[in-house]
Amino acid sequence: MSLLVYDIGGSTVKYAVWDKEEIVDKGSFITPSTWEEMKTSLLQVKQKFADQFMIEGVAISSPGAVNQRRGVVEGASAVPYLHDFEIYPELTKLFGCPISMENDANCAALAEVWKGAAKGLKDIIFVVVGTGIGGSVIVDGKIHHGKHLFGGEFGYMLLNHDETFSTLASPVKMAVRYAKRFNLPSGKISGKEVFELAEQGDKIAIEETEKFYYSLAQGIYNLQYSYDPEKIIIGGGVSAKPDLIPQLHRKFKEILDKVQIAKIVPDIAICKFKNDANLIGAVYNYQLNHGESK
Repeated sequence: MSLLVYDIGGSTVKYAVWDKEEIVDKGSFITPSTWEEMKTSLLQVKQKFADQFMIEGVAISSPGAVNQRRGVVEGASAVPYLHDFEIYPELTKLFGCPISMENDANCAALAEVWKGAAKGLKDIIFVVVGTGIGGSVIVDGKIHHGKHLFGGEFGYMLLNHDETFSTLASPVKMAVRYAKRFNLPSGKISGKEVFELAEQGDKIAIEETEKFYYSLAQGIYNLQYSYDPEKIIIGGGVSAKPDLIPQLHRKFKEILDKVQIAKIVPDIAICKFKNDANLIGAVYNYQLNHGESK
């Protein structure tokens, strides 16, 4: 039997089939603007595969704080109509089979624990560096959701008097700071371009990239000493940067030189799965909730 898998995002909904231990027949559609349109599109995908696969269940990666006990997506996200109603029964009725849902960052972390850069480990932190910073906490092989389902919302951490981890260690925010220093409109230059300017010797770009690397290292250092995980996995667009790990180790040394009582250097790694991470993690979450496909 096979699983139908969805990764719901603010711009697109990715889908695929989990069959014979691999993701196959991947596709996507533009995220609909209403819940009714979303349900129609989700069902069309299932019907498309009906003759080709025997679908046992549906695994979903979702934005927002997924409360699996209540069957509700709480919090807020770029897809607002998913929130604050009993979505599990509606989806179960729609598909006519068991479903599972989990937050997208948590799915990505589960993928790494199951078959990726953290395979075989029980306690890890997964840090997603994008427009802001989010992530997931895995303790004893399971997601730590926390009392308010805010486990992994590292971006809210204050790294100085009034600036958060998300504000200081996001390449997007770094680009905004660079543009502001030249009175350029926000969005005029990207984080990738600021990194390139720094490599070319641009003094302001070097200052901003140094601030970015130090802040990211500082946040990871704080997480290491808060949770003491076996490994910290880094995901998000910046994880594609070939020199990211050496740059962070350079900044860890600066931090450890200042805090001499601290001796532990965080064990960091780049995530294995890129665009498929949420789909693969959603499959693992389904298996944790319903058992493996027969």
